[in-house]
Amino acid sequence: MHGDTGSGKTRVYIELALQTIRANRSAIILTPEIGLTAQLQRTFADIFGDSVVVTHSDMTPAARRQVWLRIAAADKPVIVIGPRSAVFAPVDNLGLIVMDEAHDSAYKQEQAPYYQTSRVAAQLANLHQAHFVMGTATPLVADYFTFQQKGLPILRMAQPAIPIQTKTTFHITDHREKHLFNRSPWLSDPLLKGIDASLERQEQTLLFLNRRGSARLVLCNNCGWQAMCPNCDVALTYHQDQHVMRCHSCNFSNTTPNTCPVCGATELIFRSIGTKALEAEVSRLYPQARIARFDRDTEKSLRVSSQYPDLHAGNVDILIGTQTIAKGFDLPKLSVVGIVQADSGLQIPDYTSDERTFQLITQVSGRVGRGHLPGNLFLQSYNPDSPLIADAVSRDYASFYKKELLQRQSYRFPPFYFLLKITCSRASSASARSACQKIADLIHQNLPNVITEGPAPRFIEKLSGRYGWHLIVKGRRRSELLTVIAALPGNCTYDLDPSDLL
Repeated sequence: MHGDTGSGKTRVYIELALQTIRANRSAIILTPEIGLTAQLQRTFADIFGDSVVVTHSDMTPAARRQVWLRIAAADKPVIVIGPRSAVFAPVDNLGLIVMDEAHDSAYKQEQAPYYQTSRVAAQLANLHQAHFVMGTATPLVADYFTFQQKGLPILRMAQPAIPIQTKTTFHITDHREKHLFNRSPWLSDPLLKGIDASLERQEQTLLFLNRRGSARLVLCNNCGWQAMCPNCDVALTYHQDQHVMRCHSCNFSNTTPNTCPVCGATELIFRSIGTKALEAEVSRLYPQARIARFDRDTEKSLRVSSQYPDLHAGNVDILIGTQTIAKGFDLPKLSVVGIVQADSGLQIPDYTSDERTFQLITQVSGRVGRGHLPGNLFLQSYNPDSPLIADAVSRDYASFYKKELLQRQSYRFPPFYFLLKITCSRASSASARSACQKIADLIHQNLPNVITEGPAPRFIEKLSGRYGWHLIVKGRRRSELLTVIAALPGNCTYDLDPSDLL
């Protein structure tokens, strides 16, 4: 179900659930983020009452056990709502599975047991002879192509569910034009005027920045020293509220020095803003505003799932966050959305970077212009003339899909090839590379039809004190990759159909 943001996908889910309950069968409604369960629970509970059951990992083990037993013992149809793990709920006589925001990478389980939720849900629906619906405003290119090739139904929903009297107004600011950043080095004057007007009208603003912390880099301006994690090849992120530097890969933390540990200079500089620094900047500019930040550093009691009633009621003036708040939410008092760094995702060296950037911009911009209030989208970019940004802002999926498909075909990526990522992790970089090369040689000798690329160090070569090298295997048939997996030694790991190649 390819439905634009605000086109009423949730209402369709409700109607399908009503039909399922009337047929005396149960339903599972999946969502990628725990934070979205509160909104879905509220919406479904208004109609289905105590038939709605929620399960997710933020609940205590005892609470999850009680939910599990309740579902298993239910003598009437239930509606189970939760993230990917909810697909394993012991539901009897299942009639419907809905996978909302089906494009989201969170549906891929990256730890044991490894699984792709869409595949598990499809098989589960087949076993129960149930309906399986994948809903999204930004379908994965590989999924869309597969559905087209197999003649599976793609339902298009382009009209807004609530008639819109005025269209969303778009404002794109070139981040290189410094004269447009007089009041703040990170928030442009047009965006701040939009926030001013929103506050005067007692409406809400959402500021999106897909980067946590206060500063991404801590540098010495005298000798060039940079604070790095001793266990990983990554820069430590500065968190101003705790005055610590933290590695977001292995969770190593250290106090922030007052002087450079190499040359002793006091000229330490903090570069590249994160959500915590953005919150501090907004608090400086709007000291009277009610501000809330949502990211992985937010305390459990203050996360979106518990704060949703206040957000929906308009009790928060300015929301700041990462992709945690970028999708799925319907906030009737939200009128201004600001994307602080729209093209930051394009700097990631992966074949999915364009697709994910398109998805994020489309999803974030879709929080306004939903028929409640006139919407204003402010987008800041170092490359404002990018065709990708133009497609995302105008929500032109067809244009993006056509261009992305051509690139995928040229460089032999999904949906034209299946991927297998093999990782060798060792105590030294040389031994990791050597282990990967031996596997590559073995594949070349026994399976000449598949394509191998690498070995190459992973995006962050050193993690938790171990060096990792990757080998990428491409095949036109998944069965070829399964043959490769069967011959792999036990001292390496693999990821079939990886969500990225980093």
